[in-house]
Amino acid sequence: MTEQAPKPRITITYCTQCNWLLRSAWMAQELLSTFSLELGQLVLIPGTGGIFEIRYDDALIWERKRDGGFPDVRVLKQMVRDRLDPERSLGHVDGVSAAKAGAGSNPE
Repeated sequence: MTEQAPKPRITITYCTQCNWLLRSAWMAQELLSTFSLELGQLVLIPGTGGIFEIRYDDALIWERKRDGGFPDVRVLKQMVRDRLDPERSLGHVDGVSAAKAGAGSNPE
């Protein structure tokens, strides 16, 4: 019997003072609908002080202040896919232009 690697944990920490629960829950729903079998956990963590962070395991993949707002759900799905299974197609989320430009590449 082969032992499988643990499935990744996504955490979304959101500001309760800013009323970002619905935004966070929607993003969680989108990730779970796309990666339902591949993710081990998706956790919403309430916070304060304008916090909005998304982590893939322990790696910070989005931070509202650092990254200038909230991620587009298409970009968020691509970021998760690029860590989880870079060869996987996200269909219409990737689009033809993203594939030609090298999905997952960062021009900065």
